[in-house]
Formats: sequence, C-alpha cells, structure tokens
Amino acid sequence: FDDECSAVLIEGALAFDDGGELTGEIAVREQARKNAFSFAEGVFGSAGWCIASCLSLIQCGLGDAQMLGGIKELPKNLTRQLTTNSRKRLLATLTGVYREQAALYPGVAGLINDLLAVKDVRVALVTRNVCNEPEKTLTQLFRRHDIDLSRLDMLHFIPLGEDKAKYFRLTRERLGINPARVLVCGDEHRDYAAALAAGAQPLIAAYGFEDQTRLVKKFAVPEEVICADSPMLCARVRHTLAI
Repeated sequence: FDDECSAVLIEGALAFDDGGELTGEIAVREQARKNAFSFAEGVFGSAGWCIASCLSLIQCGLGDAQMLGGIKELPKNLTRQLTTNSRKRLLATLTGVYREQAALYPGVAGLINDLLAVKDVRVALVTRNVCNEPEKTLTQLFRRHDIDLSRLDMLHFIPLGEDKAKYFRLTRERLGINPARVLVCGDEHRDYAAALAAGAQPLIAAYGFEDQTRLVKKFAVPEEVICADSPMLCARVRHTLAI
C-alpha cells in the first residue's frame, strides 16, 4: 500500500438542481429534492409516463412508487414497456438534461476541486449514469462546474445490475490504497453494503433516493455514517481527510 495516500470514491454526487442561492440546511436539501423530482417528471412525461403522484414517495419506498420500482429501477421498466423509439427519445432527453441543466449538489463542486488539489488524496467516480455517451455527458456536466474529469484518478461507468463492490475494490487495488483510508460516498443502502464488502469506509447521503428513516429502519445503516444534506457530507469528508 501507498501508506501516504487516502482515496475518496464518489458515487452520489449528482443531482438535478437549479444551483440557486439557498440558505439553511433544510432548504438546501428540500429544494434540491424538489428540483430533482420536477426534472424527472418532465423527462418521463415526454415518454408518456405520469409519475407526479409517486415521486414524493420514492425516497421512503412506499405507495405508487412500488409499481415503478423506484427511480433507479425505472430504466429496466422502460426497457420492458416502451417502444424502441420511445426509449431513444427518453435517453436523448435524459442526456440533454444532464448536459445542459443538471447540477451538482451545493458544495460538491468545491469539494471535488479541493480534493483534486491535495497531493496525497486520490479521487475516483463510480457511476451508473443512464444516458447516451455517459463519459461525454458527464464531462460536459462537470465542466459547467469548472471540474476537469480527466484529473480524476479513476472513472468507472458500470452497467445496471453490476455489483458496485467489485468496482470499489478494483479501484482501491489499482490505486494501491490501504482499505482503512478509503472513503466511499454514496446515496443508498446498496452503496453502504458495497463499501463494507470492498473493505472501505462508507459515508451515505440521505438526500438522494433514500431518506434517513428508510436507510436506518429498513436497512440498518448506522446513523453515524449518514449525512442529511450535501453541506454535512462535504464537511464530513473535509474533516476525515483534514483538508
């Protein structure tokens, strides 16, 4: 191991957010979530899906959201239920939203750039981003936030259904980092389990697709590793790495 280095593997940095100047932790979290669902409603509405009634239930996995399987299962549902042309239109719309409208959660862009500037920190991105030409798409998104993706130490685009733990472990091994010095930032219970399976330290965002109640009560994710909003997550990463 390179005992002088630490690594941060980022899995939950993206959000559909308008980038507005918001104040207060609750306002940041709630506005980002509302913007995400608003974007999703428009994107899937273009393919004939009416999901406004269940979006607010997705984080807790209740009600009509079960029929859709949750946002992260929607691509599979679309594969089964939409025509080829509809799927192409939907992917094109998603791609356009990522490239032109999607934003990082508040504070994340500054955190990533600060991490990239630290000599003894390695930064990797592991993502299941659903869009056309994901590397080109995310390059444009991150460029709008003054982040050069080519500066990342590793970047993995993984297919739906693939085990994230395998990619977390692969990244850690290729970078030669002691597992005790690897921090995985994710936004769902599967990221928590994958981080542990890869021997890494998990830090889970509760402002993405699963809220804190669901993470704790259904999947027994410890509250100590959960961040209620992006400012808290950024502060935890900075404190852990002393930057």
